[in-house]
Formats: sequence, structure tokens, C-alpha cells
Amino acid sequence: MSTTNLILDTDSYKASHYLQYPPGATHISCYIESRGGDFEQTLFFGLQLFLKKTLSKPITQADIDQAESFFKAHGLPFYLEGWQHILDAHNGYLPIHIEAIAEGTCLPTSHVMLQITNTDPACFWLPTYLETALLRAVWYPTTVATISWHAKKIISRYLEKTADDLSTLPFQLHDFGARGVSSEESAAIGSLAHLVNFQGTDTISGVLAGQHYYDCPMAGYSIPAAEHSTIISWGRDHEADAYEHCMNQFLNKDTAFAIVSDSYDLWNAIETIWGGNLFDAVKNNPGRLIIRPDSGDPTCIPSKLIEMLMDRFGYTTNTKGYRELPENLRVIQGDGISLESMDECLKNMEEKKLSASNICFGMGGALLQKCHRDTLSFAMKANAICQNGQWQPICKEPITDSHKKSKPGRLALIRDDDGNYHTIQKDELTQKNELQTVFLNGEIKHETNLERVRELASLEGA
Repeated sequence: MSTTNLILDTDSYKASHYLQYPPGATHISCYIESRGGDFEQTLFFGLQLFLKKTLSKPITQADIDQAESFFKAHGLPFYLEGWQHILDAHNGYLPIHIEAIAEGTCLPTSHVMLQITNTDPACFWLPTYLETALLRAVWYPTTVATISWHAKKIISRYLEKTADDLSTLPFQLHDFGARGVSSEESAAIGSLAHLVNFQGTDTISGVLAGQHYYDCPMAGYSIPAAEHSTIISWGRDHEADAYEHCMNQFLNKDTAFAIVSDSYDLWNAIETIWGGNLFDAVKNNPGRLIIRPDSGDPTCIPSKLIEMLMDRFGYTTNTKGYRELPENLRVIQGDGISLESMDECLKNMEEKKLSASNICFGMGGALLQKCHRDTLSFAMKANAICQNGQWQPICKEPITDSHKKSKPGRLALIRDDDGNYHTIQKDELTQKNELQTVFLNGEIKHETNLERVRELASLEGA
């Protein structure tokens, strides 16, 4: 179960840390970065959701009382005076300052993307206490957005080679991940992160999150589609009847319908049913029929399927010399899709002179669930402490793992004339700091919307 008590949204050992800092400490600065991992760039996203949902709400006396009782039973000290001070002096709003890069920024790894400090000297312990919740709020949506962004780059690369335009791109990766994640909250956050790059989804939670947290009335779209239960309910001997019934229900002018066709024998369905019994209905269909295989090798099944459909229904050759199915017929591969299998599938299609415009993909677990904090090696570390009025840089530098060396000193992020990013010391700043104040003492100071995030991600990815 999740808790709505921010004081308890931390790691247990954090409760003891207020007793461990040196005398005279008044302020702590911490930063978040991706230290590397599977990709060289990250697409920063998701902070605003956390600010609106959690940090902008005050703690209450009931929260403090619950936390005091919990930690006493849990075997840890509890800083009652510190939390009571936040409630009494700040009406429960956290006295912290968060500055971050703009959401939608594609930032190379190993650069600061967020920095947090306390604004009340009595709350020097607070920034690190928030590490658990804040780091989780950033690493997951940023990682999903980054995976989705790299998928977009893969598909666009093949479209540029094999299609006359990229107009189909926004709908060529569909989110199928709602059932494959650990919670409804994960589905909402991860799906919305995907929708930074694409507009196709079956994860309703992500669309609702876009409305609530990023001022987007409709972040994603879907179409009617069949699943195995609706096809096999007709029985094997009536597979053709099931297909025909679905076409009659959904396919008319300006509509699309996706129908799974491998409940029994995919190749027989193409040759005998779609290309036989229902040939005229498919040929003259005024909408768009999308055939979905759902088993087998995702890197080669689509190529064979598309060529079989072309043998039955014909094709055109575009200006780049690649074959395209009739406009009212397409394929979606939604089983076994990852960045690697997608790339291999499109490579196989290219080799067969099949345009990437013939296909779209559905991705589930590999998009929303098959990632973790180390996918991009995310970390939040303390980088400076103020004692007796003097700021001092601090960092970790373990001799056993140089990769885990952290950045000392309060940081800033700048771009040079060539657009390259540089993380520098804040006291060396002489130009625009890409880290902008987004949250101060319980108040969101800068809001964005999904349209702006998409624009920035698109520009950065060009």
C-alpha cells in the first residue's frame, strides 16, 4: 500500500540522520544526476507531477503524530521538534528550494538535472530526508521517457530511409503496458512519460495524469481492437465470422480497427480468410484494417506478414523505392517488442524493401516496467554544507568504485555557443543557469504543460 504521509515516505534510516550532521550545520545542498547507464542521453520528465501531487501539500499534525508513533515502534529516533517546527513556523509547507532543468530537456548523462536546498537553517536535515521520494519521482518517468525517446529515434531513422514523410511517427509506438506494471500509479506516471514522445496509448491512467498534472485535455489516443477472447469466443470453425463481424461493427469511413489474427494459424488467416473469404471486404474497406500478430519472433514475423498481405492486396512503391501496403491496410506488432527487437524488425523490413510506414509497434513491459534506477544509474548526493555561515563543498569518492564519485559544491548547468552542456560551480556562473527555480517553500514557482514538454523534447531530439 502507498502512504499519503510524506514523513513516512522515506527510508527508515533517514529518521536518525538529524543526529548525525556536524555542529553548526544550517543548510545542506543535494543534487540529482544520471551517472550513465544504458543511454548517453536522458529526457528529463516527471518532476511537476510530484510537486503538484505531494510536495505542494502541507504536512499535518496527524502526519506528525502518526510518524512519531511509527518510528518509536519501528526502533528509530524521530525528530519531533524538527517536524513540529515545520508545522508551526511554515504551516506545514516544506522550507526547501528546488531548481531543475526544464522538463523535456534531452540532457547528456553525468550532468546535474536538479538541485535541492533547505531555506530554514533549522531544517538542514530536510533535503537528504526527501531523497527517497524525490529521487524515485525523477528517475522512473525520466527513464521511461528516455526509452520512449530512443524508440522514436529508431523509428524515425527507418522512416527517413524508407518512407516519403514522417507523418505517421507520433502513432507508431503504442503503450500496451498498463497490465504489466507494479501499480496503477506506475502505469499513470510511466505512460505519461511515454506520451511526451508519442500519442498512442491504451493506458488510460497516463492520459488522466496528463489532464491533471500537465494541463493536457487529451494526451493520447487509441482505436477499437480485438483480443483473443473476442475471437476465440466464436469457435475455431467460425474464425472468419468473427473477423467479418468485427469489420461490420467498426470499419467505416475514417475509422481504424486492429484485429489479432494468430489465435489459431496466422498464415491461414492471411491466405484463406483475409485474403480469401473476406478479400472484397478488406479491399474495399473505407477505414483502415490493422492486422496484429501476437506470437512468434517479432523481428521477422512482421516482414513475412506484410509481404503476404502485399501478395494478396497489392502495394505501391514510394519515391525512395520501398513498398507500401494500400492505405487501408497496416500491421501492428505488439508482442515481444523492445528497443532491440524493434530495431531488428525494421532492419529486416528495410532489407526486403518494405517501408517502415507499413507497421506500428506496441510495447508493454519493456517500456514501463523493464527498467530500474540503475538503467541510467540515477543518484542523489549531498554536494555542499553550510556551517557557521560558510558553504563548504562535499562529495563521496570511493576508492573501490570511481564511477560513484559525486560532484562537490553547489552546482549550475550552462550551455555553450555550440549547445553543449557543462556542469559548473554555482559561484562561477556568468551566464544563464539552465537550473531554474521550480519550487520554493511549498509553492510551485514554474509550471509547464505537456505541449511545451513535447516541443522541447522534439527540438532537443532533432
